[in-house]
Amino acid sequence: MRIALFATCIVDAMYPQVAVATVNILERLGHEVVFPAGQACCGQMHVNSGYADASVPVIRNHVRAFEAAEWDVAVAPSGSCVASVKHQHAQMARRAGDEDLAARAETIGRGTYELSALLTDVLGVTDAAAQLGSWFPHRITYHPSCHGMRLLRLGDRQLDLLRSVEGIEVNPLPQAEECCGFGGTFSVKNAAVSTAMLDDKVANVVATGASLCAGGDASCLMHMGGGLSRQHTDVGTVHLAQVLASTREDPLVFDGAAQLQGGALR
Repeated sequence: MRIALFATCIVDAMYPQVAVATVNILERLGHEVVFPAGQACCGQMHVNSGYADASVPVIRNHVRAFEAAEWDVAVAPSGSCVASVKHQHAQMARRAGDEDLAARAETIGRGTYELSALLTDVLGVTDAAAQLGSWFPHRITYHPSCHGMRLLRLGDRQLDLLRSVEGIEVNPLPQAEECCGFGGTFSVKNAAVSTAMLDDKVANVVATGASLCAGGDASCLMHMGGGLSRQHTDVGTVHLAQVLASTREDPLVFDGAAQLQGGALR
């Protein structure tokens, strides 16, 4: 299968190893990964901040970029960005009166998957250890990001994949479905509320006794990683793709004070 990678802004700019891990996983399964040139922001930030008109050129760029490439399905290691592509793009195009763009956006959206959904629903991966060789001998907990839960309805796909990794120990996260407080520009415009939400999330992560908090959105992991670091905890954050890409032969090394920084565990 020919799979188009939608890297997303934050992964491309700050955590490129998450994109590399995604490619490694898919190539390990025997698929060809392509990177559509010209891709940039999905426009989620514009839409969620109320700048609907400004989102349309961004959406148009995304559609054109992915129309220009040949692929069977597209994937992104981000629930929030996939939710934007699937749910916001056509809506914003129709709001602007561009039915042609809306129809094209719907076509792109139908073929775009969040990583865990692609692995489980399309590629039939149910056992990461057996099918991917995933090995990660660490105690983790897991945070399900809001858009993945509520818009994409991922359910336990990410968690089930993590539990199937060889050597891993997954401790339940109290109040897991509560937002971490990031919310994109929400954390800037409502800093006090965002920080209070983050404090609750950090306390729950630390209470699990895990060494790492895993998740499927780099933005949430960045937010929580910052909170964990500022509170001088020894708990770090790691993306689902990096855990799945880790093997006995090429392990993701955890030194006891990990943070998702520049895409690597430091």
